Amino acid sequence: MQNDEFSLAIRTNVGTALTEDLGNGDLTAQLIPADRITRATLIARETAILCGRPWFDACFTTLDSSIQITWHVEEGASFQADTTLCEITGNARAILSAERPALNFLQTLSATASITRRYVQEIVGTDAVIMDTRKTIPGLRLAQKYAVKIGGGENQRIGLFDGVLIKENHIAAAGSIAAALNAAKAQTPTGISIQIEVETLEELEQALNAGAQLILLDNFDLALLRTAVKLTNKRAILEASGGITLDNVRAIAQSGVDRISIGGLTKHVQAVDFSLRIPL
Repeated sequence: MQNDEFSLAIRTNVGTALTEDLGNGDLTAQLIPADRITRATLIARETAILCGRPWFDACFTTLDSSIQITWHVEEGASFQADTTLCEITGNARAILSAERPALNFLQTLSATASITRRYVQEIVGTDAVIMDTRKTIPGLRLAQKYAVKIGGGENQRIGLFDGVLIKENHIAAAGSIAAALNAAKAQTPTGISIQIEVETLEELEQALNAGAQLILLDNFDLALLRTAVKLTNKRAILEASGGITLDNVRAIAQSGVDRISIGGLTKHVQAVDFSLRIPL
């Protein structure tokens, strides 16, 4: 992700979140004197990986650029329950208005980074890498892909515009694996990856014979994965996908595949529990 894309994603996400929550104004925050300055503390309620600081910070500074945030835990670092993560000082109304959107970003992105880190740790010592998919929360694709990177995983294509993935419906519409691959090679700009999904060993052989360089093995069991690796014999990059859990990911990595893509990194989000407190 380029710096300008990253900055734009943060501004867009935060702008949308604040507008969604504040509407025409925070009616409850109006109970606080307009010039009141306060300090809030962010506390972790469970063990996780910290991710989303740029989005969290932007929620506060967008409402009041003078707000000061002092972090005690780095982005991508692990923390334990009851850890004080940061302190926020500034206008009380702005802090209270930004609280929920800021926590929403932090709890979601920390969740994605945390589960990614668990998968990455499970396959340490193998040659495989953990990768994400396009199964993301609408509007938060770049944010969640950022979180996957923070967790130690790698990104697939951002969208339909920067990579080709030929799936079963594309193959059916094109007429065959060879026809779909030939069309992709003829029409895809140089530098754009072309990947094809196969569901059987016969389809894998067809893809290899058609010159496929990047092949997605969809829902292959362990025995089939091992056979596919042997059959391919380094002629293409192989990616396993479908039915992957923390219980079986290491065995899948040990089968010899190069990549493992997991939609659950970004679609099965179990938010990390945080609490923002203003002392009495």
